[in-house]
Amino acid sequence: MTLDETASEQRGGEEAGPALGYLGLLRANRDFRQLWLGQVVSQLGDWFNTIALFTLVLRLTGSGRAVGLVLVARFLPSVVLGPLSGVLADRFNRRHIMIAADLARAAVVIGFLFVRRPEHVWLVYLLTVLQLGFSAFFEPARSAALPSVVHPRDLVTANAISSVTWSAMLTLGAAVGGPITDWFGTDAAFVIDSMTYLLSAALVMRLRLPRRAPRPKTRLTLSKALGITDTLEGLRYVRRRPRLMAFLLVKPAWGLGGGILTLLPVFGERVFRVSFGAALGGAALGMSVLYAARGVGTALGPVLMRRFYGQTRAQMERAIGVSFLFASAFYVLFGSAQSFGLALVWLAVAHMGGSVLWVFSTVLLQATVEDEFRGRVFAAELTLMTLAMAASNYATGEALDRFRFSPRAVMITLGLFFMLPGALWLLSRRWWARDG
Repeated sequence: MTLDETASEQRGGEEAGPALGYLGLLRANRDFRQLWLGQVVSQLGDWFNTIALFTLVLRLTGSGRAVGLVLVARFLPSVVLGPLSGVLADRFNRRHIMIAADLARAAVVIGFLFVRRPEHVWLVYLLTVLQLGFSAFFEPARSAALPSVVHPRDLVTANAISSVTWSAMLTLGAAVGGPITDWFGTDAAFVIDSMTYLLSAALVMRLRLPRRAPRPKTRLTLSKALGITDTLEGLRYVRRRPRLMAFLLVKPAWGLGGGILTLLPVFGERVFRVSFGAALGGAALGMSVLYAARGVGTALGPVLMRRFYGQTRAQMERAIGVSFLFASAFYVLFGSAQSFGLALVWLAVAHMGGSVLWVFSTVLLQATVEDEFRGRVFAAELTLMTLAMAASNYATGEALDRFRFSPRAVMITLGLFFMLPGALWLLSRRWWARDG
């Protein structure tokens, strides 16, 4: 059975037909277009913010550990708030959740303007926790809402567009954010980020989501009020479905190698510092070029996957395992590259593999999980992934500062580590694939 057939059954056997192309889906589906435009503006601002924040922390502390702690601060809110955000996404209006999260984030990022001296760095961590805490409510609501606004046959296209958009905004935001940070300072990037959240909220406000079936009335208890009952119900739902559990663990497995995100700013400052003359260049510019290469790779991955991979469930499952191994090989090449040009190519190719497993695992979850559980499942995925990312980035920062490993050695180690989840996925597939 193909993925489209499986998803159609879950949506009541809607009439099958050819999937729309990228531009066709954006033109034909107004609600998806609103979600997409909100993603464009908010993620563009986020990458301005990210480059500026790493530049600010490195300038004030000069510490790889401090960069790692910023990334830990970005990841931990989803670990703590993930169960609650999933419950809310399944109980309440997902559009309202996204709007509230955007408005809150617009206010929080303005606080970065008050970080001026090394003794203010604690404020970076606090504000980052708040910003990503509100993101922890936005992302599960958005992921859970997407299958409600596109036909099942268009899920691969819709998720590919989202992935390409994330990559394009990374590329553009990094390419422009680095020079703007070098020329105008970090404050300009923080103000731009705040404005993009406001624009995103205005776009999502025009989104129309179908009304969901009312939940049965039950007696309110403390565990229900705290979301514990709903969370446990979601855990039981996943535990009974090994295939669904496998899909759920793809991004967390990818997150175990997420220390690469700590290494890219360090590579930009210490290994591949870019300069185009005395007045133009520096850590922020080198960092932005590396992040732009990452964005190019993640943009090309979903485009090429439509040409070389099929869209049946079995084809996507095989592609996920292969993509882990593919990314592993090219991260090792990036870590050992002596030429900056080759390093950019290897980094881009590695992220092509990462974007394929990201898109396919998202599509498989959206097509497999019933709507009433979708918010909790995507929140669980985000929680596990961010926990893995936080641990990996903290360990990377310690390896750089405490144990004095070189950035290249740590990058190669992380690249080799990516082989493990790919091998486990391919070897265990015969077991969990028996789940229908």
